[in-house]
Amino acid sequence: MTSSPFKNICVYGAGALGGAIAARLASSHESQTKISVVARGAHLEAIRAGGISLWEAEADSPLVAQMTATSDAGELQPQDLVITGLKGHQLTAAAPGIAKLLHSGTRVVMILNGVPWWYFHRDSRSGYAEHQIEELDPNGDLRRLIGPERVIGCVAYQGAEVVAPGEVKLANTGHFILGEPSGERTGDIEAIAALLQRAGVNVSISSRIRDDIWSKLMGNAAFNPISALTRGLMSDIMDDPALAAMVGQVMSEVKAVAEALGSHIAMSVEERLERSRQIGPVRTSMLQDLLAVKALEITPLVGVVVSLGKLVNIPTPVSTTILALVTELDRKNRQGAD
Repeated sequence: MTSSPFKNICVYGAGALGGAIAARLASSHESQTKISVVARGAHLEAIRAGGISLWEAEADSPLVAQMTATSDAGELQPQDLVITGLKGHQLTAAAPGIAKLLHSGTRVVMILNGVPWWYFHRDSRSGYAEHQIEELDPNGDLRRLIGPERVIGCVAYQGAEVVAPGEVKLANTGHFILGEPSGERTGDIEAIAALLQRAGVNVSISSRIRDDIWSKLMGNAAFNPISALTRGLMSDIMDDPALAAMVGQVMSEVKAVAEALGSHIAMSVEERLERSRQIGPVRTSMLQDLLAVKALEITPLVGVVVSLGKLVNIPTPVSTTILALVTELDRKNRQGAD
């Protein structure tokens, strides 16, 4: 078996996607590789007691994987590879914990929806190289404590949900796209891709990860907030002509902002809408969070589309309206839980 240079691997935020990757890595029998996770609450206690039970799509029984689990990253030794399963709005608070896991050569794979905090690092196409997106890293903690030079971007097409503490269910076979911010095909990214492939993760390497980020964001910026506002599944939204038209308007705004920043999205809005009609009765992650009375992932998915639109003088009127509505929804939803 091919040896991996990453002997100590931590998944920080072992929820749905993070938990699925941790389970696959822990069950892959990599020689001398130690897998750990940082989690919290009942999910953490269940992982400590019985590992992670991962239900693959249409599986008759789960894959059960044991691993070291903690809520305190300081209990772990420095890691060769950290994979974050946190959402964009959760990263700033987690930065000090992630920093405890780093040594001089640690790489950090960040699985994120929406525009990431490191977006303009080594960006050669937008004209805004090293521009900092303040709302994604308000105090500069991510840049200071982790550093964009460590990051490998990751775009995930994987439906997943924590259905019970310690139990993750996948909706499809999934696909993960990795990319260095520079677009280079480095030894690190090739080794990480190979490691994940051996663990059964469907993964590819992109030389234009920002294109992949925007391509996925076309859907997320529309369906996530609209589903939260309406409590609708994706199929419900696409079955309503007015809502489907709103989805198309948001997609057009996202595409225009992306192209103004030098990215290319091959699929047209019409093609993306048609593909969306085939997805079925999916409950988006934002709707899941709303129903669980968790903070919504608003800024990376919607807020940054609006702010970057202002940066490049692209109007985003529909996204701006949705941003105001879903921000107030989030505030009222969490206020009611207090």
